[in-house]
Amino acid sequence: MPTNNTPTQQSYPKRHLLAASGIAALLCLVLIVYPSREVEAKKTFITIEAEEQILNVDADEVETVTQISAIVSEQDAPQEFEAQKTLTVSSGDTLSVLFVKAGLDNSLLHSILSANKEAKRFTHLKIGQTVIFQFDESQALQSVSSQISPLETIYLEKQLDSDNFSFRKDIATTQTVEKHAQGVIKSALFSATKKAGLPYGIALDMANIFGYDIDFAQDLRIGDEFELIFEEKVLDGTPISTGHILAARFINRGKEYTAVRYTDKQGQSSYYSADGSSLRKAFIRTPVDFARISSRFSLGRKHPILNKIRAHKGVDYAAPRGTPIKAAGDGRVTLAGRKGGYGNTIVIKHGQRYQTLYAHMQGFAKGIRAGSNVKQGQIIGYIGTTGLSTGPHLHYEFQANGVHVDPLSQKLPISDPIHASEKQRFTERSKTLLAKLDIKKDTQLALNQQ
Repeated sequence: MPTNNTPTQQSYPKRHLLAASGIAALLCLVLIVYPSREVEAKKTFITIEAEEQILNVDADEVETVTQISAIVSEQDAPQEFEAQKTLTVSSGDTLSVLFVKAGLDNSLLHSILSANKEAKRFTHLKIGQTVIFQFDESQALQSVSSQISPLETIYLEKQLDSDNFSFRKDIATTQTVEKHAQGVIKSALFSATKKAGLPYGIALDMANIFGYDIDFAQDLRIGDEFELIFEEKVLDGTPISTGHILAARFINRGKEYTAVRYTDKQGQSSYYSADGSSLRKAFIRTPVDFARISSRFSLGRKHPILNKIRAHKGVDYAAPRGTPIKAAGDGRVTLAGRKGGYGNTIVIKHGQRYQTLYAHMQGFAKGIRAGSNVKQGQIIGYIGTTGLSTGPHLHYEFQANGVHVDPLSQKLPISDPIHASEKQRFTERSKTLLAKLDIKKDTQLALNQQ
C-alpha cells in the first residue's frame, strides 16, 4: 500500500475545545477585573492623601486662597451703578481734569461752557473744594454742583427733554444778629480787640471809621477804651460772617469819639457823630494801618544815606514789606512809576488844592496807573524799600496849594453833615443805637462787679 506524506489536520474532541474556550474566557475576565480594582484602589488612596494635605495647610494660606477667590468673583461680577461721584480738587486739577476723573468726555464740558457763560464759575476751583457729579441709570450726566462758600452753592443741571444744561445758584438764608464788644487798650489795638472777641475785619473797620480823627500809629494810649455794636450773620446757629459796625465809641486820651452808621433815603451809607457831623473827612490821617512812625516831617533832618542835612518833607511809616498802602483821599493818579531816590512812587491829585505822594513802594496794586481814579481808603500799593531807603517803609508827603505841609498837624477838610431832610430820621436812629451801647456797657459793668 502506497505511503501518503501529506500532513493531515489533527482532530480534538469537542469537549476539549469547549474546555479550552472556557479557560480562555476566565483568564480574560481575570485580566480585566483585577486592573480595574487596582486603579480604583489607587484613586481612593490619592483622594485620601489629598484630603490629609488640605487638612495640614496653614490657616493663613487658606485665608489667602479664600481672598483671591473673592477678588476673582468680584471682578467677574458686573459693576454696580454709581449715581453720584464726589471729587475733591487737588493741586493742578482743572474742571477738565475732574470731568475725565468722573469718566466724562471733555467735548461735553466744552459744549456746556460754550452754551452758558455763567457755567464758567465752575472753572474757578480752589484746592479742597468738592465737585459732585450726578448720573442717571445709563451713566449720562444729570448735574454738577459745588459749594463755593458756606452760603453759596452753584449747579449745572440738565434740562428736561433736552441735552442742554442750565446754571443755578442757591444762596442760604442767614439771620443777622447784633453783637456787642468792648475793651481797654493795654498794649496794642489788635491785642485788645482780639481779647474782646472782635474779628480782625471788624477791628480794621473800627480803625478806619475813627481814622479821620485818631492816628492809630501815634495817638493810642494805655487805658483808651472802645465799645461797639456790629452785625453778625448766622446760619443754623453757627456764625458765618460779620456785617457792618452799627454804632461805636472810642475814648482816646480822655476824649470821646462816637460813630453811628446811617443809610439815607437814597440808600447811601456813611458814619456820623452823635450830632450828625460827618466822620468822613476829605483825607485820612494815616495811609498805612497801625504802622510805626520812623521819621517825622522836618526841614532840618540829616539824611540817613546821603549823610547831610536835607529837608524831610513828609512822614515815614515803618511796617513789614508788603503791607498795604491806602489812598489818603479821592483823586486821580498822576504818577505811578520810578521817581529817582523815591523809588517806586505814586502821586495822587485831589482836586485843585491838594496832592499826596507815596514813595519807596514794593509795587503797585492791580489797575493803578497814571490817569486812573482812586477812592479814599483804596489799596494803591505795598510797602517796600526801593530807591534811597534803609529799610521797608512808606514815605508819605502832603501838599496844600503846592506847599509841603506836615500831614500829622494839617487840619483836614470836613465832609458835609447830615442833610436837613434826613436830620429827624437820623436822630431817632442815633438815639436808639447809642442807648443800646449804654445798656450793654452797664450790663457788662454789673457782671464784672459780681
